[in-house]
Amino acid sequence: MFRFLDKALNKLYKFSGYIAATFLILVALFILTGISSRIFGFYIRGLAEYSGYCMAAASFFGLAYTFVEGGHIRITLFLEKFSADKRRLIEIWCLSIASFFSGYLTFYFIKMLIISYKFQERSEGADEILIWIPQTSVAIGSTIFFISVLHQFILNIKKN
Repeated sequence: MFRFLDKALNKLYKFSGYIAATFLILVALFILTGISSRIFGFYIRGLAEYSGYCMAAASFFGLAYTFVEGGHIRITLFLEKFSADKRRLIEIWCLSIASFFSGYLTFYFIKMLIISYKFQERSEGADEILIWIPQTSVAIGSTIFFISVLHQFILNIKKN
């Protein structure tokens, strides 16, 4: 059961990384389209806003994948000075704190999404898009990140 769940979650993190890469490609396309449109003398409304939304989506969808792959800044130089038992305790303590704060962040991103949806808030940019649409990717990405931190926390506790 745990192996199946572990494999499924790792696939979710990898899929989240692919989604982040897709949003980064969209950022590049929006920026190149904006540059090209200026060169050829026409203007496409909202490209700057859309590239910003895609950048936020890429950042939050990339969090879980980067965390699981060990790409985030870590305190390994500090941890190397401790014995294996102390290192394990410090890692568990750090992951418990990270689980709490990532869960807190996720809770408030979801709350912000619900409020934006309820009041049908619109962006202040030229496009006036419903703001809950780009906020959805931030809420989903932070939820996946919370799951990945909690997953690593449980795996570290479970180690012998």
